[in-house]
Amino acid sequence: MRIFLIIFFLIYGSLHLYAFMKAKAALSFGAKAGIPLIVFMSVMTSAPVIVRYLEGHKLELLARIMSYTGYIWMGVLILFFAFAICIDSYRLLLYLLNLTLHLELPTLTVSVKRAFFIPLIAAVAAGCYGFFEAKDIQVEHLTIRNSRVPAESNGLKIVQVSDVHIGLIVREERLKRIAEIVMAESPDIVVSTGDFVDGQINGLQGLAEIFMKVEPPYGKYAITGNHEYYAGLDQALEFTRRAGFIMLRGEAVEVAGIYIAGVDDPAGKQFGMSGGKSERELLSGLYSNKFKILLKHRPLVSNEGTGLFDLQLSGHTHKGQIFPFSLITKLYYPKHAGFLDLQNGSHLYVSRGSGTWGPPIRFLSPPEVTVIELEHTD
Repeated sequence: MRIFLIIFFLIYGSLHLYAFMKAKAALSFGAKAGIPLIVFMSVMTSAPVIVRYLEGHKLELLARIMSYTGYIWMGVLILFFAFAICIDSYRLLLYLLNLTLHLELPTLTVSVKRAFFIPLIAAVAAGCYGFFEAKDIQVEHLTIRNSRVPAESNGLKIVQVSDVHIGLIVREERLKRIAEIVMAESPDIVVSTGDFVDGQINGLQGLAEIFMKVEPPYGKYAITGNHEYYAGLDQALEFTRRAGFIMLRGEAVEVAGIYIAGVDDPAGKQFGMSGGKSERELLSGLYSNKFKILLKHRPLVSNEGTGLFDLQLSGHTHKGQIFPFSLITKLYYPKHAGFLDLQNGSHLYVSRGSGTWGPPIRFLSPPEVTVIELEHTD
């Protein structure tokens, strides 16, 4: 965790430094304007820590204000950096053409001032769009045909939610909307593939009860994500159970003639809290002639588990949440969103997530609730 924080602040601090230098080059301001901007950027760089501190001292109102301010700023800064790098790369290309080929293209040049204001305006516009895209929950449909699906369970409907991140930003409005979408699909089973909560979860009275209204006939099942450990595992588990979910921690249940198995997120090992059987131990102990769904927060496919399950449901990546982060998540997770046909008859589906982490913004990665329908084949 300490190494992660060091890397995070090095990267995030560098983004602020880049934005500051772009602003100074474009506006040529002195110390009178520069010092307040440095102070503001320093506070914004430290915003995640400040939010955690305020949460820990139960200063919820201040924590929510700082959370919205700091994380919206984070989203806009990321977008600004992405647009500005594109323009700076273009300017560098023109410079190299002039230097090597002596091609002067004055009509195509972008001034220092424009190189700041164009990405700034684009970032604000994209941020505003992304704020509303984050609220536009899409319903994705997936049909799985398999001979191990019992004939009497033909058409069994499973609804997946993932990465809701209930906390300071994702609250009643979002949770009610997710619950309405889930209930409208009339699911037989509901699963949550981790990160149902976010960070510390103080002051969430009444929120778990919103999801209690979702009552599928074969139950609701959930697993831990990394944020359940960040939030404090005991209170995260209690909250999820109050929402009506049965936690699967290295455990499996048989419902409607199929297995639903769940494993803990690897973050549990960092906290010394990993529970239950390993993936291989869990799956190899189940009857091979029954359809098996594996709930696993991160879309990592274990070599020892492939072929022992029919469908793995995952989340975690948010598909990057804010482009161009999707390019980074795809480097680390080859399948960071959608459906993938694996070896030995196994399949993987990765949800983009139903909520948001950090910035309440999604850009080119809308949230989703996933409807999986199982069909029997001979």
